[in-house]
Amino acid sequence: MTITSVPGLLPGVWTIDPVHSEIGFTVRHLMSKVRGVFREFEGAVEVAEDVAASRATATVKMASIDTGNQQRDDHLRSSDFFEIDKYPEMTFVSTGLRPNGDDPSSFILVGDLSLKGVTKQIELAAEFLGVDQDAFGATRAGFEATGKINRKDFGVNGNVPLSGEKFLIGDEVTINITVEAVFKKE
Repeated sequence: MTITSVPGLLPGVWTIDPVHSEIGFTVRHLMSKVRGVFREFEGAVEVAEDVAASRATATVKMASIDTGNQQRDDHLRSSDFFEIDKYPEMTFVSTGLRPNGDDPSSFILVGDLSLKGVTKQIELAAEFLGVDQDAFGATRAGFEATGKINRKDFGVNGNVPLSGEKFLIGDEVTINITVEAVFKKE
């Protein structure tokens, strides 16, 4: 099955509204989880006439990481983790879109994630949440996406060894994205 159209989603450029969007992550820390977000990002969803040919892009400012703890955030910005002086941005560029089951609003978004000088293909389970007009007459669309990556695949290797061959921080990172995008009238 291929995707040709999505009810309500107009072809054209939809610019991500960072005020009403969030790029977040979760990673294991000991036996709990640490959650964080990136506060500064931009991007767009370019919907093609044939939806399967659509494209999504995003650029994230790595310095904007926020886990709710300044000391941890500063450490994540350092060369132990993201090395933001050398790699200030993370980018995503989609390369494909396919259905995810029978729900016409559910997709697998495939794309290239570039982080810390490494580019790898990832897959995100994405959902189209609908289209509506805001109080000012702008047309907005909602999307959500989730996926998992191994941080070490991107050279994010920092960790603290514990007894019994354990480590303080898990390798698997769950990505959680919520996007509200504004239709750009030509």
